[in-house]
Amino acid sequence: MNEGIQRYIEKAKKMLAERNRYIKEQVKKWRFDTIAVHGAYSVQEAIENNQGAIIEPIFLSSAQAYRDTDEMEAAQGYLIPSWAYSRIHNPSIGYLEDTLALLDGYGYDGETGCCVTSSGLSAIASATEPFLVKLIKNPNEQINFVSSCQIYGGTFQQFNVRKMQERGIECRWVTNPNNIDEWAGKIDKYTRFLYGELPSNPGVAFFDLKKAIDLAHEHNIPFIADSTVATPALLRPINYGADIVVHSVTKTMTAGGFSIAGAVIARKKLVSNISNDKMKDDFATYIKFWPNRDMGWSLSPIQAILSLNDIRTLRSRVDVLSQNAMKVAQYLEKHTKVSRVCYLGLESNPLHGVAKKYLWLVDAEYDEQYKKPVNRYGHLLAFQLKSGVQGARVLLDGLKRIWRATDLGRIKSIACIPSISTHQQMGEELRSLAAIPPELVRLSVGAEHPDDIIADLDQALQKVSSK
Repeated sequence: MNEGIQRYIEKAKKMLAERNRYIKEQVKKWRFDTIAVHGAYSVQEAIENNQGAIIEPIFLSSAQAYRDTDEMEAAQGYLIPSWAYSRIHNPSIGYLEDTLALLDGYGYDGETGCCVTSSGLSAIASATEPFLVKLIKNPNEQINFVSSCQIYGGTFQQFNVRKMQERGIECRWVTNPNNIDEWAGKIDKYTRFLYGELPSNPGVAFFDLKKAIDLAHEHNIPFIADSTVATPALLRPINYGADIVVHSVTKTMTAGGFSIAGAVIARKKLVSNISNDKMKDDFATYIKFWPNRDMGWSLSPIQAILSLNDIRTLRSRVDVLSQNAMKVAQYLEKHTKVSRVCYLGLESNPLHGVAKKYLWLVDAEYDEQYKKPVNRYGHLLAFQLKSGVQGARVLLDGLKRIWRATDLGRIKSIACIPSISTHQQMGEELRSLAAIPPELVRLSVGAEHPDDIIADLDQALQKVSSK
């Protein structure tokens, strides 16, 4: 290695040491809201690198120039921090990654990393694909993974069709994720990871996360959690030992609805039965620089900053959405035309107890409004009508203020019938396996005044038959 390259490496080491010191001694000691607002973007960085910009800049450039060939060689060899080309990295993307890694790692003593992607589904692919490589040349090796079947329809398609049907990688479905013996019975020496979504979309299922994580680690495999609906404002699986967390940042994280994005947050030195130390030591950086570089699942700089701007108010927004959803759920539970309401905050819900164990509004004990720990159960609920499928369609068609759309986690209330929209491609048999009846209505409660949400539901329900 020539002297020019070595000089760049030494300079980078000093810069990284100073940055890590700033994060450890200052940022990691802040409350959740402060991290959400600032991330790791400092006044010093703003003044020295970005002409004092108090909001993180959007770097609309496809590539980075270098001072000389030594810097180029060092950067391309990942010997110094660099962004090189926006398919690999970009400073704007880095601001979002820093913030998400810190938020999902809030309260965790160890280190976390983040790699953002072009969508939630690309985040799921990024989090799972590195574990699905063949370890040995053995025609009898049946690579598999175990997942709760109560997951988002796009995730189900990725697992069931793209991985299982097209590539022969077996997904072993768990129908009751609260039965730890069912998880355990599906694990063998070729199992690469366990996967669960909680709360699930659309049925709002939940399970004892810590038990599933401990089981995974007993078999030396990682647990991957989709925490899209909860966000780190309510649940941080890494604090319970999860190795990787995935988010569709498109959803609850960014209520404005302007951007599509995904994120993979991983703790350093995760558990895996694959002999790849680089991957296990820093999974987020590994997928960014290697698999994702080749697959091209990159996020645009504009989408990164749009997402980051929404995340700054995450905790307070999730609190409002959760309180609104509780009021709507209580209204629906008492309605004579409603047969069943799935909302984890209702004490009548069989999963209320296990959800109460895990879903807490972050830092409520430091909030002047609460001054103590407070449970919150998120914005998502689902319900069924006594009049069945036809009643569900009449209800949806009768809505005037609640939007008919397949999105969720928005600042605006949105409703759909999953069997004809988000989970249509699964087919009736697989929807039945995942406990998604054809008459189920999914409602993502927004930040409107709850009286107005309830009024819209009430006028629509008046059009629905009582039978």
